[in-house]
Amino acid sequence: MRSVSIHCTSCGKAHKLDEAIFRCDLCNEPLEIEEISNGRINKGNILTQTIWERYEDFYPFLDKNNRFTLGEGFTPLIEMKDLAYSIGISGLYMKNETQNPTWSFKDRGTAVGIMDAKRLGYKRIGTVSTGNMATSVAAYGAAAGMETFVFVSKDISEEKINPIAMYNPHLIKVEGNYGELYFESLKIGKENNIYFINSDVPMRVEGSKTIAYEICEQLNFQMPDYVIVPTSAGGNIRGIEKGFREFKSCGLIDNVPKIICAQSLGCSPIYNAYYNNSDAITRVEKPHTIAHAIENPYPPSGNQVLRLLKNNGGIATAVTDEEILKAQALMAKEGILGQPASSVPLAAIIKLKEEGFLKGNEKVVCIVTGSGLKYTASFAMHQLYSAECELNELSDYIKENY
Repeated sequence: MRSVSIHCTSCGKAHKLDEAIFRCDLCNEPLEIEEISNGRINKGNILTQTIWERYEDFYPFLDKNNRFTLGEGFTPLIEMKDLAYSIGISGLYMKNETQNPTWSFKDRGTAVGIMDAKRLGYKRIGTVSTGNMATSVAAYGAAAGMETFVFVSKDISEEKINPIAMYNPHLIKVEGNYGELYFESLKIGKENNIYFINSDVPMRVEGSKTIAYEICEQLNFQMPDYVIVPTSAGGNIRGIEKGFREFKSCGLIDNVPKIICAQSLGCSPIYNAYYNNSDAITRVEKPHTIAHAIENPYPPSGNQVLRLLKNNGGIATAVTDEEILKAQALMAKEGILGQPASSVPLAAIIKLKEEGFLKGNEKVVCIVTGSGLKYTASFAMHQLYSAECELNELSDYIKENY
């Protein structure tokens, strides 16, 4: 284990990594660990190797003795040839993060967060979430034997709260401005010795880097033109972009793909700022979208995502709920059941092709962030059908109707 620097993504102020610090104490913008520019992939059998062993060089700040995993990572990258042809682009791939232990990409960052918390001597962890991250932290906290706190909105549905409660964390419904709870939790963590693994804290961003590493290997280091990420707080898109950037710095790839930040029009603070050529996001009042997993009216890494897109040459876009549901159905026909937020990238591709932004010769990777089983209420918004007949009439029924 060696020390690395951590700095503010806005003002550049350096901070110490020997304590739990999540935002700049000068300008309150997100922090980022220094870019790794000298590393290699540890080749081996992925059936017996963890992602933290494979990409060990890119995590010099983690203690080998505190490694912790539930088998996150090594998710499939699936080529969608028929779908690419129907849309009119050269190549389309889906990185299926639904196959992580708690069915979403959040497990990668949660694992790194727990390892860092253990490194610093914490016995308590926590998070603020009403969806994928809450379930992930609850599961990993239970497995790691750490006292776990999960703060959720008072109005959370049973469909969402029960999978969290199954892991038996300290689950607290909080009444009040949910948008302010993120920042308040960091203060509560300091006062109560709780390490909050929130949506865009530095270690969660570090966990998301592995998505990019895997895409590079799965495409034999031939980079796509674009990687599209459904974006809420901004931690995942930051980690993915950083992962590509680090592999380029280490000479493992020749170029970094352009990043597309995809949001729902019902809650699109990053897209709104990008569209208006603003350097800072503004809060979305009364957000409403079927893509609840990315319904964040004031993303804590929103400004950094804008800076990232500018430096990367990427763009932001947003799609309607109708476009999202259509994309969800198209993905299901290809065998992938993603939650509505996971369908936003495909909806964005279709929109960008129709608008002429995509010319047809591009290769694009969609990040499928979470399983459709996380939000079954969306099924009611599709026209689903099932038949019924008696057992002794089943063969005749098939002959007559199919």
